Amino acid sequence: MFSLSRKDLAALAVFAVVVLTMPLWLSPLGAAYPGLMQKFAIYAIFAIGFNILFGLTGYLSFGHAAFIGVGSYTTVWSFKLLTMDIVPAMIFAVITTGVFALVIGYFSLRRTGIYFSILTLAFAQMCYSLAYSVLTPITNGETGLLLARDDPRYLDAMFGAQANIAGLPQPTFLGSSVTGYTGFYLCAAILIVAFYVSQKIFASPFGMALRGIKSNQTRMNYTGFNTKPYMLAAFVISGMFAGLAGALLSITDPLAGAERMKWTESGNVVLMTILGGVGTLFGPVIGAWLIKYFENIFSAINTNMLNNFFSFLPDGLQNVVVTVLSKFVGEGWHLTLGLMFVLIVVFLPGGLVEGFHRLMARLKRRRGTPGGVTSVQPAE
Repeated sequence: MFSLSRKDLAALAVFAVVVLTMPLWLSPLGAAYPGLMQKFAIYAIFAIGFNILFGLTGYLSFGHAAFIGVGSYTTVWSFKLLTMDIVPAMIFAVITTGVFALVIGYFSLRRTGIYFSILTLAFAQMCYSLAYSVLTPITNGETGLLLARDDPRYLDAMFGAQANIAGLPQPTFLGSSVTGYTGFYLCAAILIVAFYVSQKIFASPFGMALRGIKSNQTRMNYTGFNTKPYMLAAFVISGMFAGLAGALLSITDPLAGAERMKWTESGNVVLMTILGGVGTLFGPVIGAWLIKYFENIFSAINTNMLNNFFSFLPDGLQNVVVTVLSKFVGEGWHLTLGLMFVLIVVFLPGGLVEGFHRLMARLKRRRGTPGGVTSVQPAE
């Protein structure tokens, strides 16, 4: 049940090493901050879950941000009412989001194609409006749901946990704080587990059935195969992954706001999956890391930094180069990301993972022919 093939086990080992050594290889890139690395891990979990739906079934959802929001609100309410320990908060967040995804999926999956996408977008926008203005007693509206010193926290009060701590209480894992690098390694461990679960789903008969639905759902229906339970299960699992990501966002930053449910967040996870490679294991993770790097590091580059970097150029040429490049960094980082997205969709429809596979195939061909010259066999 828990075993993996040798190939998948090697992939999991490589992935675990890459994730756990992020502080080392992100340092030269200027991104080895605990808070940023936490975001890398959390949004990678979000993208992995989205890929289970979009990558395996081909059903494109524009409403997955709603699940992140539900997971965040559930987590903060668990902190306020029960305990600051993260284990119950994550369990409640995943279960609540799963029930929520079951309801939305039941109605949305009555349609396919663009109509399914529009339905998920409509549900997400309704959830955003409810959180922003209607359900303010539960969500605290525009301000967001925050922790308070006088929150009841019944379980903590029962066992005397955090009774003598000054200021606002902080989330803990079995009594240990989850801030800084501890929080990152917690998110990293959960990301590795999420990747493992994704591997198992991809290699399972359930995953094969989802691929069959993506290939030709009509033909599967004609053969007597009931695809609806499989589609609904994929939708719920994907939503639960998003709920887990939302829970981790509120664990690393204990608040929940309606802005996490905006349609732009749903669009971001679509971009992450397409940039990395739809239907691949590593692709969504790479896409998530790339977009979060652009959003947090590339957007911080300003004109002064560009002038210092190109100071070796003559003054006139330096001004031209800095003027042109300044449009693509800082506040213009979306332009760079947009151009990259266009180039990948046009030339690498399979994402960055496809580009890597093409490169490896070309290198193998060159190694197979001495000097890179293809031998020609004489005609008989």
